[in-house]
Amino acid sequence: MSDFWTNCGFRLLKRGSDGHLVVTDDYLRAYYMRPELAPVPESSDAERALHDALMAQPRREVADAEIAAVGDEDARENYRVMLRFRRQLLAASTLEAFYFDLFRRDVAVPPAFVHHTVQVILRGILDGSRDGLEARAAELLFRKQRVSINDGAIMLADDETVEMHAAGSAVGGIGQLMRDTQAPARVVELDVLDEKNSDEYWRRDERFDTVLNLNFGRPGCLALCRVLERWIAHFHGVQVAVKPVREIPDDDWKWHVGLDAEATTMLNEIYNGGNVEEERMKRIIGLFRVDFPDAAVLRPELAGAPVFLGLATAPDGTLRAKPQNLLVNLPLARTV
Repeated sequence: MSDFWTNCGFRLLKRGSDGHLVVTDDYLRAYYMRPELAPVPESSDAERALHDALMAQPRREVADAEIAAVGDEDARENYRVMLRFRRQLLAASTLEAFYFDLFRRDVAVPPAFVHHTVQVILRGILDGSRDGLEARAAELLFRKQRVSINDGAIMLADDETVEMHAAGSAVGGIGQLMRDTQAPARVVELDVLDEKNSDEYWRRDERFDTVLNLNFGRPGCLALCRVLERWIAHFHGVQVAVKPVREIPDDDWKWHVGLDAEATTMLNEIYNGGNVEEERMKRIIGLFRVDFPDAAVLRPELAGAPVFLGLATAPDGTLRAKPQNLLVNLPLARTV
């Protein structure tokens, strides 16, 4: 394995002295070549001229009159969105600082751009990794997942890929797995990534067509723990140990962070003494304990205490993780 997720643009970035990613002109050019901005046969001369100018000088200022001259209304709006995004991106010292500020200052950025930023940051965090399971587990942080529970097995597949299969464009193991809860084990095994076939990931890393088993203590679950450890260390400079747990003991439960909206809501309700009905509780597919070897990194009143994490599916069986919760909701004594 020499590279992966090559289309995300990681190789177009530079690393700063702290190991964080610095935006380059070529990285901006990659955004200008997205379908929303790349000229099409019907594009006007003014639109082509603006695009050419930005490709030549990716950081150049764009006058309102240049955008107004673009004939297509959708194209004009796309340029406004992109230039607003560029302004926010370049105002930050690194890509990580830009991402962090999105949630500290509630900055409006298209969700697709946010998810892409997470992918690029994870690509940098996992640079040099030889574990395909870690890369697949990292997909949970930037791609929506479809969850299927079959005979106790918690299987996660990429939601967009499942939709493609369900539409009949490529009927296969994943589509059957997610549409038919009685799918035979041999069909599931064709696409499930495990320790024995984890190298298969590198051959199909941008197809997003492998299934992750998230059962307690399974290799996929442990790979997610390692990704979360590295995510926290990268942003906070804090070493932690993450491990799966089957339940949260009352005596240890002093702080929790939901890794998605559903888990956040349920954990808050339970912690505050509410009753969560059994059917909703079944949607919790993962609980994790975070230990901090250096107790001094936590707020004094929580020194030595673990932090618990939760992962849960939405009512429609999908999972959209919110990795930003590990940036803004950990009870650290010092925040970045």
